[in-house]
Amino acid sequence: MNILITGASGYLGTQLVRRLIEMNNTTGQKWNIIATDIRSDSSFKKEEGIRYIQLDVRSPQVQEVMRENHIHTVVHLATIVTPGKKSNREFEYSVDVKGTENVLQACVKNQVKRIVVTSSGAAYGYHPDNPEWIKENHAIRGNEEFSYSHHKRLIEELLADYRNKHPDLEQVILRIGTILGDTVKNQITNLFEKRVLLGISGSDSPFVFIWDQDVVGCLLKAITVRETGIYNVAGDGALTIDEIGEILGKPVIRLPASLVKSVLFILKRLSLTQYGEEQVNFLRYRPVLDNHNLKNEFHYTPKKTSREVFLYYVEKKHSSINRSGKSVVV
Repeated sequence: MNILITGASGYLGTQLVRRLIEMNNTTGQKWNIIATDIRSDSSFKKEEGIRYIQLDVRSPQVQEVMRENHIHTVVHLATIVTPGKKSNREFEYSVDVKGTENVLQACVKNQVKRIVVTSSGAAYGYHPDNPEWIKENHAIRGNEEFSYSHHKRLIEELLADYRNKHPDLEQVILRIGTILGDTVKNQITNLFEKRVLLGISGSDSPFVFIWDQDVVGCLLKAITVRETGIYNVAGDGALTIDEIGEILGKPVIRLPASLVKSVLFILKRLSLTQYGEEQVNFLRYRPVLDNHNLKNEFHYTPKKTSREVFLYYVEKKHSSINRSGKSVVV
């Protein structure tokens, strides 16, 4: 089987490729792995059975690479999770949405059998009427004020259109919760590294977590099994901001939503923070993913619960600090 992976040099992509290499070497699998990424340098070696191609998902080259390598399955991981300081909404849209559309067009033109796409719980959006536990049949509403959330919604609408018009292209869509692992660092982990955790009055701000190795496990399964469909990817249970504070040994300060909005509004316009008043909804109305279908239809049970993943993350963070000898607040 010929597999093409976009975003292969990213956080998840690197781990997925490493696991595929390992399986090729230990289980007798004969996957031809085409690893692609916009980065010019790669940590993969030719002797590992990998062909690495520098590739922009927006480029016509995507179609050429699929044709030349007779691709059977595409794992589409390329996305902008944490924009850089010089990023802008137009650029992020071109990569996330137009890039995905370009990949889908190339899949159809080259008779690719299956595409696996990493979506996000953010696609559901941060709304006051979100159910306590969100299932896959809940509406994908995103939030236009959050580029990542809005783009995931647009991508899923695009995928739905392709399911109707091109049913021969099998789809597996993974709506992933907050990923934690040995070295993960993102907008959410930044919240946990503050001396004081911020809560919004009247909200428990629940988080669902998923171990990065469970995400890789789901991607591997999506490549190899017959099942198709859309699945929430999260560990069992959720942690409130108070439970997170208790684990970290940090106080939680709850402020009225109106006050936090006003402060963020001012700070962002003074260029003192990259976050605006929309972050209040991000903290207050978090989508909490129900993983019933993941376990009972996709037949993958995460190895760690949300709580176990968070405890693992904290342990690894402390271990890293102890090894470095630096005094860093965790």
